[in-house]
Amino acid sequence: MKKIFTLVFCTLLITACQPKALQTHQLITEPSYDASLSEQGDLALVSTANSGLQLWDLKTNQQRFTWIHGEANNSAVDTSISPNQVFAASLSRSSVALWNISDGSSQGWWSLPSSGQSVAVANNGALLIGLNDGSVMSLRPNGGSLIKFLGHTEKVNSVSLSADGRLALTGSNDQHAILWNATTGQPIHDWHQNNRIISVGLNKSGTLSFIGDSTNIAKIINNKSGESISQLKILRRKMNFSTARFSNQDTLLITGTPAREVIVWNVQTGRKIANWQVQRTKRAQIKGAVVYSVANSDPNQIISISSNGLVETWPVPVH
Repeated sequence: MKKIFTLVFCTLLITACQPKALQTHQLITEPSYDASLSEQGDLALVSTANSGLQLWDLKTNQQRFTWIHGEANNSAVDTSISPNQVFAASLSRSSVALWNISDGSSQGWWSLPSSGQSVAVANNGALLIGLNDGSVMSLRPNGGSLIKFLGHTEKVNSVSLSADGRLALTGSNDQHAILWNATTGQPIHDWHQNNRIISVGLNKSGTLSFIGDSTNIAKIINNKSGESISQLKILRRKMNFSTARFSNQDTLLITGTPAREVIVWNVQTGRKIANWQVQRTKRAQIKGAVVYSVANSDPNQIISISSNGLVETWPVPVH
């Protein structure tokens, strides 16, 4: 009887540590391939399975634009919104597109030399595209320049740009994460890990890097020195990240996983501060949900969007 009581008590304790969202909104009901939140969490760009790209204003819950990415049935597998909310980018396996958020106009569409994997867009409209063949395209539409970075030897899984578009961070199956100058193609730091790099992220100023591999190793690095600030204290054998964003003046790192998790970490210590699980919808046929993107909707709230079509709001923990 004592064992049963202990089990029930532990279960209740775990449940209490993972409270429900402050607010939940069903944004879409059809399947989606990817979604991105703006830096302030007031815009969402969703790549749907049947209705093209949808840009939503989350403050009013109104859809602003519907975009079609290139040729018919060329669905976007990755999306990005610039930190200043001026540009949006969409990436399919065969092409990349740039959009103007203010008026919904297309800024350009470019075919790719290899299958596209990941895209990022900066405040000036500069694009960074990771490709299946290990190369990376640094494209600056306004200046008409293109740099093809060949620092990786295998598929590039994740890319990130600083807000000004000058610094690029890329992670690959070749076990390398490389910080490089996006305007010249010159590498600045090359960090070799023991496993495939699944997720990378830069803060807006480009002073911090996040690198997560295919097991349970995830680090936060000072880009000036190239040295690790902290390693996330992950207590299980495997944790992959589907998204990561620095917040609260770079004191916090907010991450999402393919296993419904939203987690807040202390940048300096790598300790977990809070974690939640996004909800499943009644129509969901599988138990899991990928957390596509996370952001701070205001200093006191975190917002997430996931593959179940839900936008959820969580309280920023005191730390």
